[in-house]
Amino acid sequence: MGSATYSRYRGQLETYFDRTASKAWEQLTSDAPVSGIRRTVRAGRDRMGATLLGWLPADMRGLRLLDAGCGTGALAVEAAERGAQVVAIDVAGSLVSIAQNRAPRHLNIEWRVGDLLDPALGRFDHVVAMDSLIHYPAFDIVEVLDQLADRTAGSIVFTFAPATPLLRAMHMTGKLLPGQDRAPAIVPVAERLLRTLITSGAHGARVGRTERIASGFYTSQAMELLPR
Repeated sequence: MGSATYSRYRGQLETYFDRTASKAWEQLTSDAPVSGIRRTVRAGRDRMGATLLGWLPADMRGLRLLDAGCGTGALAVEAAERGAQVVAIDVAGSLVSIAQNRAPRHLNIEWRVGDLLDPALGRFDHVVAMDSLIHYPAFDIVEVLDQLADRTAGSIVFTFAPATPLLRAMHMTGKLLPGQDRAPAIVPVAERLLRTLITSGAHGARVGRTERIASGFYTSQAMELLPR
């Protein structure tokens, strides 16, 4: 990946999750008690995960899927339970360790720590990137999507942080919260700009379904990219 901003943000995320937030995210993605603020985030993430999974085939036997930014592994596990051969990768080794410990051993999941754009990962039928691109500017998001599209036969389903006044205000408020409730830095992106950049990109992907989910301090928008 040639973008200096992509590399810088990726390094910041690795530091944040591995050194600061691993325990908080382990709790957030479990049934453990959390604060009221984090309960809204958990509910929003659960809805978003269900949305993205609903856009993937119900029967994934014989299909290869990349979970790009797998976090603690919930999407990877669901896809593997549908029969997919899953490669689940995240920049944060601490989160991948949690995912490995939680996942049933019989599932066909290859857990990796590293860059989701590593060409050694190979080709895929589908890619899912839930809340792993929300930390990047629009131009970096599209560059990532272009590179993923180059080795993806089917759909890419991903999320971005929509540029709304409410989200900006909530994000600024979140910076004032205690450490355990503070969210990592996100970059709000205008949907119109993102669509324009995607359709004019190297692969000219077609935008399919899109859905915005807002739950308390969680706001994220899902988008489906389809090959032409």
